[in-house]
Amino acid sequence: MDTPISRFPVPELADMEPDIREKILAVQEKAGFVPNVFLALAHRPDEFRAFFGYHDALMERDSGLTKAEREMIVVATSGANQCLYCVVAHGAILRIRARAPRIADQVATNWRKADITERQRAMLAFAMRVSREAETVNEADIAALEAHGFTREDVWDIGAIAAFFALSNRLANLISLRPNDEFYLMGRLPKA
Repeated sequence: MDTPISRFPVPELADMEPDIREKILAVQEKAGFVPNVFLALAHRPDEFRAFFGYHDALMERDSGLTKAEREMIVVATSGANQCLYCVVAHGAILRIRARAPRIADQVATNWRKADITERQRAMLAFAMRVSREAETVNEADIAALEAHGFTREDVWDIGAIAAFFALSNRLANLISLRPNDEFYLMGRLPKA
């Protein structure tokens, strides 16, 4: 079955603007395949640039959060937002970054019972609040994170990642973004 990766047009690589094509080819070189989100968002070049610029600012910079913790936020909130693409794709990245083959399934299904630390549980509770009911966030929520050793900048990062991926989840669901088959097995088995 050859299911489309999006319900909207997906441009051919040769037809993409040079900077976008260059970014996609760099990702392909690193990952060994092109994640479907890059192809689907290339439909709107200005939005592609803005999306990945903000994504990279949140997910790739130095922070008080580990890269695995950032992926935990994505997987937990994406599970709550029923975003198949983000749960599958970021679940693969989480398994690799955490070096834990079961962690993504646990976090996506019920982060409260996942094999994570109490600090990470507090982080995810706050991320879920921002993702699902941001209007209720208050100083007590921030104080609870600070009690676990998070700084105000860490709190911003947690909230910004949850908010950004709330947008991403909704966009992926709008366009019916299909996960790449490669993501399903990544990080589940030791490398040969």
